[in-house]
Amino acid sequence: MYPNAGQRTSLARAFGCARVVFNDAVRIREDARRAGLAFPTASELSRKLITEAKQTVERCWLGEVSAVVLQQSLRDAEAAYRNFFASITGTRKGPRLGAPRFKSRKDTRQSVRFTANARWNITTGGRLNLPKIGAVKVKWSRILPATPTSVTVIKDSAGRYFASFVVDTDPAADAARMPDTDQTVGIDLGLTHFAVLSDGTKIGSPRFLRRAEKKLKKAQRELSRKQKGSKNRDRARLKVARAHAKAADARRDFLHQLSTKLISENQAVAVEDLAVKGLARTRLAKSVHDAGWAQFIGMLEYKAERYGRTLIKIGRFEPTSQVCSTCGVKDGPKPLSVREWTCTACGTLHDRDHNAALNIRQAAGLAASACGAPVRPGAIPAQREETGSHGFPTGNRAAQRHGNQSGKARIPAHQSEEHVKP
Repeated sequence: MYPNAGQRTSLARAFGCARVVFNDAVRIREDARRAGLAFPTASELSRKLITEAKQTVERCWLGEVSAVVLQQSLRDAEAAYRNFFASITGTRKGPRLGAPRFKSRKDTRQSVRFTANARWNITTGGRLNLPKIGAVKVKWSRILPATPTSVTVIKDSAGRYFASFVVDTDPAADAARMPDTDQTVGIDLGLTHFAVLSDGTKIGSPRFLRRAEKKLKKAQRELSRKQKGSKNRDRARLKVARAHAKAADARRDFLHQLSTKLISENQAVAVEDLAVKGLARTRLAKSVHDAGWAQFIGMLEYKAERYGRTLIKIGRFEPTSQVCSTCGVKDGPKPLSVREWTCTACGTLHDRDHNAALNIRQAAGLAASACGAPVRPGAIPAQREETGSHGFPTGNRAAQRHGNQSGKARIPAHQSEEHVKP
């Protein structure tokens, strides 16, 4: 979205009013909790924080924005408390969630949501007409497949505005886009190559953050020299944020294209359950975060569910780098400097990463077709002495165990990082 100066002011007012209503709701509920009283209901909060607040001198400016924005902010607070209580009782899966916190005007992300009853629309000229904001210029990334039920306007840390629509999709249309296939693939993720597939394909690691480091260092140095609270500092902060956003956007686009390609070409995909949090505590933390493994696996998960594919995660303790994919004999651990090795039992020469990708596919019970029949002669249990299976120590020992025998984090710019096997 490209709002003009007046529309940016109206959006800032909408962001601020929604934030105030959310904070008021959290404050009232926290006061009730400390006093041992029952939480006020959503209707009570709506009447007190919106309807009655507009009649007061302190909150009269809430009437300058759409009432739908304020109601949606209350719904966000309700959802935050529901998720918090569900996390405490164990009915919600995933990591534990904390209680809702107050929002700040200095948060890097600001957003407001308009539902259908807000009477927003898309003009014939392709602009997004929002209540009490106006027709905002939009650069469309795609054609909307159906009539949207709501739109969320987002402002990120780089000062950019986005419109996110909620639409209903047709499962039959999704299935028609990606017809069934008999191909399967195993994926071995790493740092030297972002991914090595079981068919031998090697996908290079783009290293978006590493490539942008020179510009980022210069922008960050300029920011550190600006006086706090000055306009020059605000401009320098935006410059740093935009440099980070450019690297993040490029990484996200790369991961989207790769994940869509793998899902469309294969009926089943097998990957390792990587311990990204553990690897991020080593000397290779920046490179691990730059690779974006967790984001990539998350994309594979939701795209496989949407398009009727199968995603299989094998355990992180499976010794995929130690086992011969031809005969199934475990040949023992090898330092990460060994990129090729010959099986002592059958004499097959293996590329380390390609062999690991084949073992990942076989450990998932996948063959060259999607029949799911196991192809390994016998079951090979996961070995707990695999490198990195008991957490990831820091310091020189961590660097030695993860491919740097000198104990120092030597990461030249031109693809010298060794493959990391969690």
